[in-house]
Amino acid sequence: MTRELPSFIAGEPVTTGRWLDVHYPWDNSLTGRAAVIGPDHLERAICAAVDGAAKPLTRFERHDILRTAAGLLAERRDEFAGLITREGGMCIRETQYELGRSSDVLEFAAMEALKDDGQIFSCDISPQGKPRKIFTFRQPVKLVAAVSPFNHPLNQVVHKVAPAIAAGAPMLLKPSEKTPLTALKFCELLYEAGLPGWMLSVFLGDIDEVVTPMLTDPRVELVSFTGSVQVGKQIARTVGYKKLCLELGGNSPLIVLDDADPAEAAALAAEGSFRNSGQRCTAVKRILVQESILEEFVERLVEKAREYTAGDPEDPDTRVGTVIDEAAAAVLESRVQQAVQDGATVLLGGRRRGALMEPTVLRDVPRTSEVVVQESFGPLAPVLPIRDLDDAIAWYNSGNFGLSTAVVTNRLDRALQAVRELRTGTTNINEIPGFRIESSPFGGVKDSGLGIKEGVIEAMKYMTNVKTFSLPWG
Repeated sequence: MTRELPSFIAGEPVTTGRWLDVHYPWDNSLTGRAAVIGPDHLERAICAAVDGAAKPLTRFERHDILRTAAGLLAERRDEFAGLITREGGMCIRETQYELGRSSDVLEFAAMEALKDDGQIFSCDISPQGKPRKIFTFRQPVKLVAAVSPFNHPLNQVVHKVAPAIAAGAPMLLKPSEKTPLTALKFCELLYEAGLPGWMLSVFLGDIDEVVTPMLTDPRVELVSFTGSVQVGKQIARTVGYKKLCLELGGNSPLIVLDDADPAEAAALAAEGSFRNSGQRCTAVKRILVQESILEEFVERLVEKAREYTAGDPEDPDTRVGTVIDEAAAAVLESRVQQAVQDGATVLLGGRRRGALMEPTVLRDVPRTSEVVVQESFGPLAPVLPIRDLDDAIAWYNSGNFGLSTAVVTNRLDRALQAVRELRTGTTNINEIPGFRIESSPFGGVKDSGLGIKEGVIEAMKYMTNVKTFSLPWG
């Protein structure tokens, strides 16, 4: 059924007669339409947020809203999962998993809302001191402007909104034009859970009329963006002197060393490459295998990859749905073809049908091939030989990305070397690069971000400022 969803400005639904159509990538049918706002609505949202912040919510109120929202989301799990599939093409088993992760974010944020956030420093601990104590506490920023991506249309939204609620920071959210319906539906749910309208506005708008003015408005103290490197750097140039949290691209390797269990390594490689159709910034984008075990590993990987059936995202047996649209799939197909021209061999897949890109295994991919130099956002598993761990570390560190990595090894010395030397935000041992829990720190360096972390706890820190005061003591 086609859905029409308004934008939401300070708790009020808004329709202007301008609509953005959202299509199902599987068959290009119309999934729904989202209302587009104008500059006057943006100003109303900003004024409501600034005025509302004069009467902040208590910690318990924030906790209660988040817990209620988590309960409502659990009740409507199937509805949200179906909507995510219909607007993004993610297979239904993946959307169910995304609902579970999103619930975790809400629950963790609710817990953190209740925790004290201060410290106490005694001042009589040096000859220059006095009998005083210094106290700290955190105050929320005045207003957050957030832009979320298409690939996790619920979880990426919740990762921005829930910490803001827990910290007491009002937010303006502009979701991806490719998958806006889930964000708008979730906004409705938060209002139902008791969130005051001034705390959150969610909307679509033109870049020049709405998005850029939102990001550059002096009343916005923090900009949080998840998306491409190109757009993230443009935002950094545009917004100037503001707090910035940029979560950008990744080109994550799975490094398989000669002491690894080949079956375990192949299972991790397939899961890391194909889950969510490879549309994760932390997905395995290149598989670096020590030469002595290359043949056995490739054989096992192809065998494992055959289990990842691609097709109708709404079929419960499908493990790989579409990518976001046909244009994105065409880019992936082109990169596979170029890799073959560069000398690579396709061992499995390599074909495209509309927005559906088959799970693809390539071997003997040159290190200069575009499929591994760029972030190839889809279900591709390029395999490259490496001499040893030093070779893998040197090649990864020479690149522009620094989000996440993984190493498959049973030797502690190699694991610790990788953790110390890989210039990346996360290094997982005997796990996929993207493994984390929703409260742990997450973020990258270099072109993957500014080193500022997301995850509930770190996001709340960044959405607040530390206030210090002192009192006589003794």
